[in-house]
Amino acid sequence: MRWLRDRRRRRVARRYRVSAGAWSRAEAALPGLRRMQPAQRERLAATAAALIDEKRFEGLAGVEVDRLAVDTVALQAAVPVLELGLDWYAPWTTVLLYPAGFIATHEYEDEDGIVHIEEGPLIGEAWEGGPLVLSLEDALAPEPGSSVVIHECAHKLDMGQGTVNGLPPLPQGMTVEEWSAAFLPAFQTMEGYAAEEQEGSAPIDPYAGQDPGEFFAVASETFFADPRRLRRAFPAVYEQLRRFYGWSLD
Repeated sequence: MRWLRDRRRRRVARRYRVSAGAWSRAEAALPGLRRMQPAQRERLAATAAALIDEKRFEGLAGVEVDRLAVDTVALQAAVPVLELGLDWYAPWTTVLLYPAGFIATHEYEDEDGIVHIEEGPLIGEAWEGGPLVLSLEDALAPEPGSSVVIHECAHKLDMGQGTVNGLPPLPQGMTVEEWSAAFLPAFQTMEGYAAEEQEGSAPIDPYAGQDPGEFFAVASETFFADPRRLRRAFPAVYEQLRRFYGWSLD
């Protein structure tokens, strides 16, 4: 039934126009959008419109979800799947928006069977089998060179093969061997920065050194928000992401 879904998306794109204010905010977060050709810009707007139609946006802790918020989040979320296709986001349906950073609670069991509960501040979270959770403040005006929306959407792409390990399903023509040869040494480099908390001297956000899944998410947001930085730091990773996402941004 893909042709029916595609027809519906085309109809939605004709009917819905992303607001100018959302374009301005998205371009501020992702400067490469300003260099898009008109046809590519139209495709991005159409993908964002379809995403808005297919996902449910809900406010938490008093957030009133307005059109500017939805459009700005949707435009950024549409960027990673512009060439991959919106169906890569198919398994999840809901975007939850907090007003700002929030405290997340996680429960896990260690090797000895002891259950631990951890709490910590976050500005975004992607739940396996669940929603995308975002700080609206950070989604609307992220720090330069970052995008919490793309970061969390990258986690969703990573979940496509069942495990968050920095290896999403690869498009035809890409190989796991080439991907690993680029990503593994880069991640090991960032592990050292994360362990020593060398934020100022790190080639990209040292949070990338937490685990391979976080490396993929940080590398993805840097690829779109500050591509030259990623290319200088890890050219092989940049090339793999260029092929994976189908974008060339610098």
